[in-house]
Amino acid sequence: MFRINREQLRQSNETPWLILDLVMLALLLVNLTWLIFDALYATASMQKLLAEHAPGVFNAYMPIHKNFLLIDLVFIAIFFTEFCFRWVVSVTKKEHPRWYFFPFLHWYDIVGLIPLPATRLFRFLRIFSILHRLQKQNIISLKHTRLYRFFSFYYNVFMEELSDRIVIKVLGDMQKDLRRGAPLVDEISQQVLTPRQPVISRWLAGAMQHMGETLSQQDQNSVIRQHVQQSVAKAVKNNPQMANLQFLPVVGKSIESTLEQTITDIVTSSMVHLLADINESRINQFIDTNIKGYTSTLDDMDKELMQVIDECFELIKRHIATQRWKTQLNEHDNTPAKTSPPPSPSKASTRL
Repeated sequence: MFRINREQLRQSNETPWLILDLVMLALLLVNLTWLIFDALYATASMQKLLAEHAPGVFNAYMPIHKNFLLIDLVFIAIFFTEFCFRWVVSVTKKEHPRWYFFPFLHWYDIVGLIPLPATRLFRFLRIFSILHRLQKQNIISLKHTRLYRFFSFYYNVFMEELSDRIVIKVLGDMQKDLRRGAPLVDEISQQVLTPRQPVISRWLAGAMQHMGETLSQQDQNSVIRQHVQQSVAKAVKNNPQMANLQFLPVVGKSIESTLEQTITDIVTSSMVHLLADINESRINQFIDTNIKGYTSTLDDMDKELMQVIDECFELIKRHIATQRWKTQLNEHDNTPAKTSPPPSPSKASTRL
């Protein structure tokens, strides 16, 4: 059973609309029940059954069956009046950007008003639209009902199975393209990267120039300078000729230290000027003379990269193929049933 949130209903001032929705819901149930009975009555087997076991009902309903279209027109008139009333209210409240959006968004109401056997089935959708509207306004809550949980579970099962098959199919096709190797890599290089080479070159040039400007500032290049100084000191220490300076009396250590500092300054300044002098044309020249001459036959890096991507896709497919709804169903079956106390009357909500 679902509940009406009386507090939310009081705050939203939707009581008249709730009454209208309940009245229309009752009329829809009566009309749809009558439609089903009249459709069954039109069959020869039902008429024979009623004639044998309930001749009074058979004879009394025959005039109604012959004039059922006129009776159905009464319901159609009520439903059409309610539809026009909601349309006027929607235009007044400006619920949609255009006044004519309302009938397009509620097309099933219009189709259900056509007095034909095939179109009358659309009146079932009016029931769901009313319940959805009340659920959206937090006036009722259907999420805790058994019927909602039943349909929600199997809807999720259907959507999961459908989406999983589609995703696995897409990933499988992508794997086939990746396993072809060079054609895909060449297409990515020619159709994706090459047209964007000017933008990439400008971005690289700007980034390198910014790094050069940052390194030229003494308060921001201490990490680079310290790393260069450590590398130079290690190289000087491992150099036999430079190591001989230590044997010079008095000035040996001073000369070695001065050389280390000088080399450190030279290397750091060279890096600063190298980065600062980089521009778009030099990057393009580097790409043309060095990158474009590179072929995949020099190493197997591209094959390893394709293999990594292929294995990643395979893992994703295995993960998607896992039917999570079975796990949920097993957990639900293994959960012991809890005996809940009888519901107490609430001021904020009441049962229907």
